[in-house]
Amino acid sequence: MAAKSDGGGGGPAVLLESPEGDGERRAAGAAPPARRYRLRDGCWVFCALLVCFADGASDLWLAAHYYVRGQRWWFGLTLLFVLLPSLVVQMLSLRWFVYDFAASTKDSGAGTKDSGPRGCCRLFVWLLQGLIHLLQLGQIWRYLRTLYLGLQSRWQAEHRRRHFYWRMMFESADISMLRLLEAFLKSAPQLVLQLSIMVQQNSIEPLQGLSASASLVSLAWMIASYQKVLRDSREDKMPMSYKGAVVQILWHLFTIAARAIAFALFASVFQLYFGIFIVTHWCIMTFWIIQGETDFCMSKWEEIIYNMVVGIIYIFCWFNVKEGRSRYRMCIYYIITLSENAALTILWFLYYDRETTSDFDALILVCVVSSSFALGIFFMFIYYCLLHPNGPIFSHRNVGCIFRQAPPPVPGSPTDAVTSPPRSLPRTTGGEREGAPGERDSCVPVFQVRPCAPPAPAARAPRTERPVIRIDLPRKKYPAWDAHFIDRRLRKTILALEYASPTTPRLQYRTPGAPQELLEYETTV
Repeated sequence: MAAKSDGGGGGPAVLLESPEGDGERRAAGAAPPARRYRLRDGCWVFCALLVCFADGASDLWLAAHYYVRGQRWWFGLTLLFVLLPSLVVQMLSLRWFVYDFAASTKDSGAGTKDSGPRGCCRLFVWLLQGLIHLLQLGQIWRYLRTLYLGLQSRWQAEHRRRHFYWRMMFESADISMLRLLEAFLKSAPQLVLQLSIMVQQNSIEPLQGLSASASLVSLAWMIASYQKVLRDSREDKMPMSYKGAVVQILWHLFTIAARAIAFALFASVFQLYFGIFIVTHWCIMTFWIIQGETDFCMSKWEEIIYNMVVGIIYIFCWFNVKEGRSRYRMCIYYIITLSENAALTILWFLYYDRETTSDFDALILVCVVSSSFALGIFFMFIYYCLLHPNGPIFSHRNVGCIFRQAPPPVPGSPTDAVTSPPRSLPRTTGGEREGAPGERDSCVPVFQVRPCAPPAPAARAPRTERPVIRIDLPRKKYPAWDAHFIDRRLRKTILALEYASPTTPRLQYRTPGAPQELLEYETTV
């Protein structure tokens, strides 16, 4: 049997095939071992939740502190950099929830097992989610939901465990994208603002230091977390270890700190020129990203908007957006960043106010900028030389890709296959490697004198066949998300088909240039 779904609203075709062979249906065997949700995964999500809460709470506390002291200008700017990005992210989060919940309630009448809430419960969910997003707590709710789904994937039976693991990975992708957007729209400007105020005051208040530190940690954490979740979701890439994630946090922590301090020093003296510099740098970086022809989103306009957001990220730190070796692009970026940091710091050192800042303090700030950047580059080398999932950067052996080189296509074999749940690649068993019974042992030995009876065929366990969910789209290249992580219509269809299947399905993307099959037994879900 097979099923075909349009994914809703003219989306890409999704096929669910249940293979049959030899005129009889094969028994469903055990699925290949899937990646389990571990305690350290829950601890990582919980720490991310604490970082998110500390970042927002410290900024609001500092804004109230400015208001009580009568510093209305600083109060307004601090509150602006909290509320405006938060409103943008909450609207996007609520839009995603509306689509997902509306799709689940629409499918609940189709007789599926995973029926959605009905009646007053449905109204309660709408009111609860509206209140949560009105209070700007959408990210907190999504973190808690990710923890819940991860724990459920450990506690449930095998079939439901796979379903909850899929949903947990989808939720992790959502919160990673939302928090990355919020970090560079809120935390990055907030960090530069508070550092500029500290430089003008020539003093550091405890709340200012707390807010700046929380913003800096939030930025570094979200870049590393985004990269880790992206790698964990890709079947063709090795996952990032937690040691690598921690070292990557330190790498971005020190490089962003040096960048933000250089910005704050320059902005404390040249406010107008600082704005011109930021806009110019953003335009150049956005043009560089667009020229690289990225492939992150499902439509052209979404891709342009995403490239503009990545251009904001490039104001502060490096962010890989293109498949292939990134060392040369990264070297060019950090050479530009080092030159800009040096120019901004030198200009401030030449024109800073000698009455409020002593020469010794100015020299200390210059040393902090240079040493912080050098320390960040040091951790970057540690990551790439020792902890990168692809192996050491100077090693000739690259073990990071699961498929080092694509084997020649075999007629009738699926291509661009992705298994479900993520990171559960099929393994070739010993029986499968031996071939059909009697193929190798039926030939007569060379030194045999008398003919002997052919050996009895060895008993072999039946080969496990699993359904294949075929997506009529070419697979996106790393470091872009797979289509079923960013297209919510595909999510809805895959979750429904995966839940209805007794065994672990396998995702198969369309191979460019290959003819598309038309199965006679296709039906519409």
